[in-house]
Amino acid sequence: MDSRLEKLLTVGLTALLAGCVSVEGPSPPGYRPISATEGRALVGRLLPDGVKDRAGWATDIYAAFAALDIPPTPENICAAIAVTGQESGFQVDPVVPGLASIARKEIDKRRESAGIPKFALDAALAIPSANGKSYSERLDAVKTELQLSEVYEDFIGRVPFGKSLLADRNPVRTVGPMQVSVEFAEAFAATKPYPYPLSGTIRREVSTRRGGMYFGIAHLLDYPAPYARPLYRFADFNAGQYASRNAAFQNAVTQVSGIPLDLDGDLVRYDHGQPAREPGSTELATRVLAHRIDMSKEDIRRDLDLGKARSFEQTRLYTRVFGLADKLLGKPAPRAVLPQIPLHSPKITRNLTTDWFANRVEGRYQTCLQRLPA
Repeated sequence: MDSRLEKLLTVGLTALLAGCVSVEGPSPPGYRPISATEGRALVGRLLPDGVKDRAGWATDIYAAFAALDIPPTPENICAAIAVTGQESGFQVDPVVPGLASIARKEIDKRRESAGIPKFALDAALAIPSANGKSYSERLDAVKTELQLSEVYEDFIGRVPFGKSLLADRNPVRTVGPMQVSVEFAEAFAATKPYPYPLSGTIRREVSTRRGGMYFGIAHLLDYPAPYARPLYRFADFNAGQYASRNAAFQNAVTQVSGIPLDLDGDLVRYDHGQPAREPGSTELATRVLAHRIDMSKEDIRRDLDLGKARSFEQTRLYTRVFGLADKLLGKPAPRAVLPQIPLHSPKITRNLTTDWFANRVEGRYQTCLQRLPA
């Protein structure tokens, strides 16, 4: 780096650090916008040692911040770097141990669910694929999610029952360098234009460095959250946006009602990813407080349905439950609590939790900030 750019970067960092105290979407007080050159240089400085193609990573990370209109502060950049380090170690298409076996088991499970005889699936997998090898051979050789997706796309297009068996049912739901949910990326792309030419599907884009960083940073930072510490955003990245806030609400309900709740961040019951009409444990426990907060069960459900939005914090339910909890405790009840969720995935072979994930990323985040000049 030449001396002029070094000086520019140092001045820029001083201005940035003057107003940055937490990870937030809006520009913090005292933030000075920086040029693309300064931004890429800052990212490059904050990347861990040993990252290959640092210039390429810096370009794609800074571009994501610019496209999403999120301030590229050291805190925000380090948050994205910490999650990427934890999820993939800066591998664009990370190797998943035992992926072929995972895929085989998932396909067989879906075969049984679809009522397809085993001999029929075996015969289909023996068919030569687009590259001349059988689908079975290609499946046994997959090591990354992108390789698996390519086998699936080919299989779906050439085998008669391939679409009914596999379409939109990839056994690995998160892909790319930040391990972003494909479902989230598809929903986000439907609301905000994707800034790059689309080469195939959104799934394929998330599996690239540019797309993986864009959608990953969007999931991590492109929503307003009431957190004083980035630790809770890291938990949300794993458990879903606002999960830490919702776990705090569940904790408040438990404190006031005496009914123990799992602090999982889900305020209503879900069935196949959609809110169920039947009340879940949080809704039932909150109904116990109905007379104390002067709300009907319909009022309670209406507010709980906003659990995935920032506006939940402005509801009568949120305000009144926390009012009771604050009074009971004699001090403000916590407004953010780490969700206690066991992590389940075909890729996870250890007993891990959202709490574990958030704290691991927090450690990487603090290490990243230490790479700033004194």
